[in-house]
Amino acid sequence: MTKTPSKPEGSQAFFKLLQVSTILGAATFAMFATTVQADAAGTLRIGMTASDIPLTTGQTDQGGEGQRFMGYTVYNALVEWDLTKADKPSGLVPSLSTSWQVDASDKTKWIFKLRDGVKFHDGSAFTAEAVVWNLDKLLKQDAPQFDKRQSAQGKSRIPAVASYKVIDPLTVEITTKSPDATLPYQLSWILISSPANWEAQGKNWDNVAQKPSGTGPWKMEGGFVPRERAELTPNKDYWDKARVPKLDKLVLIPLPEPNTRVAALRSGQVDWVEAPAPDSVKSLKDAGFKIVTNSYPHNWTWHLSRVEGSPWNDIRVRKAANLAVDRQGLNELLGGLSVPAQGYMPPGHQWFGKPSFKLDYNIEEAKKLMKEAGFGPENPIKTKVVISSSGSGQMLPLQMNEYIQQTLGEIGINVEYEVMDWNTVINVWRAGAKDASAKGATAVNYSYFIQDPFTAMIRQSQCNLAPPAGTNWGYYCDKDMDALFDKVRNTFDAAEQDKVMQQIHEKYVNDALFLMVTHDVAPRAMTGKVKGFVQAQNWFQDFSTISMD
Repeated sequence: MTKTPSKPEGSQAFFKLLQVSTILGAATFAMFATTVQADAAGTLRIGMTASDIPLTTGQTDQGGEGQRFMGYTVYNALVEWDLTKADKPSGLVPSLSTSWQVDASDKTKWIFKLRDGVKFHDGSAFTAEAVVWNLDKLLKQDAPQFDKRQSAQGKSRIPAVASYKVIDPLTVEITTKSPDATLPYQLSWILISSPANWEAQGKNWDNVAQKPSGTGPWKMEGGFVPRERAELTPNKDYWDKARVPKLDKLVLIPLPEPNTRVAALRSGQVDWVEAPAPDSVKSLKDAGFKIVTNSYPHNWTWHLSRVEGSPWNDIRVRKAANLAVDRQGLNELLGGLSVPAQGYMPPGHQWFGKPSFKLDYNIEEAKKLMKEAGFGPENPIKTKVVISSSGSGQMLPLQMNEYIQQTLGEIGINVEYEVMDWNTVINVWRAGAKDASAKGATAVNYSYFIQDPFTAMIRQSQCNLAPPAGTNWGYYCDKDMDALFDKVRNTFDAAEQDKVMQQIHEKYVNDALFLMVTHDVAPRAMTGKVKGFVQAQNWFQDFSTISMD
């Protein structure tokens, strides 16, 4: 059974918000169209879903989209992802570190051998001292280079790190708080910026933002206007010659409203848009535009609060909500550009396992569970959920959440939405459900990059990673789950680690820890002029292979 979204009683304000969003999007496009000038033939102009240019100083904001466009372009990490293949999931590959190894006699000590001859964009040398300097930038509050904004983005990504030191100019030792096989995945998020450039810019990160210096395949040179445009040019001296960009210029343009992005593509103001409006896909294809999709490990959830007084502390309510979501109907709303959730991980994933709780659409069973919990349409739960108006990986958050609002209302869960800008939602998520910024919400709509064990599950569900120590937003704590997390950290064999991850995922689903809704397929629309793009099964992508016909 599927249903077409309608305008139920009590939703008028929400629909006004949708209308205002569309009007503001049109106004943004009108202003954008008058300011964007014609670019050279070798220029690729991308309409992002972000509302602003991601932070340029090293650790990006704007979620994973920030890392995609202003992270792995201008910067490198010690460890990165293989983005060369479309037909298989990505794995980790060497980047600024050529190898890494855990000490056989002390599993808390890791040795990272660094790539020789790498230069930052400003010409200074990349060394072990630069790695330590960058870790201090995020973790050591009394360090001269400590940056609160970058620390907010990066510190929670590396909770395993206890200490680090230079062994020699091309060797770094990193010690973890306890044995942790997920350390390389954590370090893939940490981008290395130039200490010499920070000195040259007056030891001022605001100055660095205008003139950043990394080791990546792209440089940011000129054309940087917050909320409007950033221009990247090839780093012709990039250390990986196979990844020297073929384009003359990559232009990033924030266009958070999907219809605005589509209008910009149709009018020729951009060449490529992230997440086109689903109802535009057929007409875009008919007009000769390419729609590129691929499966990848990413989900769209409600992260539920488990603080005292939250209705989600009752497993019957959590299971009822999951049974009340019409995922096939949502897939129709999304024009088929989704994979309806069967769990927290996508169907067929190596960590899926065999959970016993099935995410069927079953209103009657949901009502039965609600009744057992003491609730129903005559005695509803009234709660608030933080959602975004757009943003990285959020798909169509306003429309999708309005759809869920209707179906949950049928079983006696009345939802009020607190709508925020995506970057604000990220800040709320980091602050936690107990923080005043959550405004009493008992859930936050958050899309997760679920490609590695730590990022997929550990960081949002381990007891001691509740804010401010980590991003366990809902303060969930379960000793049996923590024991499984410890087992993952102590399992250094990949195949054996997968078996433990299956147990974790089974518990995630059987305990209905999240409202598990869907997995998107990363749709992108682009003109036929875009050549050479390989859409990896990854949240991140490589723009170096692209040329313009």
